[in-house]
Amino acid sequence: ISYPAVFIYQNLMIEFIVIESSRLGGVKILLYLGSTCIYTILAPMPLKEDYVLTGPLEATIVWYAVAKIACIKLCQAYQRQYGCRYISAMPTNLYGPQDNFDLETSHVLPALIRKFHEAKVSDDSTVSVWGSGKPRREFLHVDDCAQACLSLMNHYDDEGFVNIGVGEDVTIAGLADIVREVVGFKGEIVYDGSKPDGTPRKLVDITRIKKLGWQAEISLQAGIESTYRWFLENITQVKEHDRQ
Repeated sequence: ISYPAVFIYQNLMIEFIVIESSRLGGVKILLYLGSTCIYTILAPMPLKEDYVLTGPLEATIVWYAVAKIACIKLCQAYQRQYGCRYISAMPTNLYGPQDNFDLETSHVLPALIRKFHEAKVSDDSTVSVWGSGKPRREFLHVDDCAQACLSLMNHYDDEGFVNIGVGEDVTIAGLADIVREVVGFKGEIVYDGSKPDGTPRKLVDITRIKKLGWQAEISLQAGIESTYRWFLENITQVKEHDRQ
């Protein structure tokens, strides 16, 4: 929301430079990872790969989404014109160790971990969460995503991109409850209706990647627990990142 020009410019430049340099350098396999923000705001659930470019994008992330769609098409164009094995995959929301926990720039799950932890340490009575808590989101642990990437690079070479997800979603309110329990915060959650909810729901169809023999293994509860342990063990590093 705050940095639309930075997001579209930096993402497009990274894509153009890395992919053309890969072609010039003779890279044999390239896997581009995008984001499920590429889907239209009111697309049917679950989100099938064919739904891209069938309607308007969510207004708060349109700049980022356009850059991601551009790179999917860039990989497809390089396959067609140059015969490059450049494939694309769209992971759902990722989380895990070494995430970005900066409250100004982080995504929802690490932000909630940070908020609940600091509220617990400060003995606050409430934690504020953006929006109504009603939107539904899907979360994939980075270790599961890494295994999916290996599977795709070993077994996939089609032009069409592939969703990477778990096939289940949770409300933001439900997510907040899990994080509160894991962190051990005893206070209340207050939902800030003045903040945007974003897309009502984002659940990806994982039929295509399941046919390749891959499926996520780490549950959301277990993944949040391991992520919070990493946060606690590396809190000095997290705070140093804030100062940068």
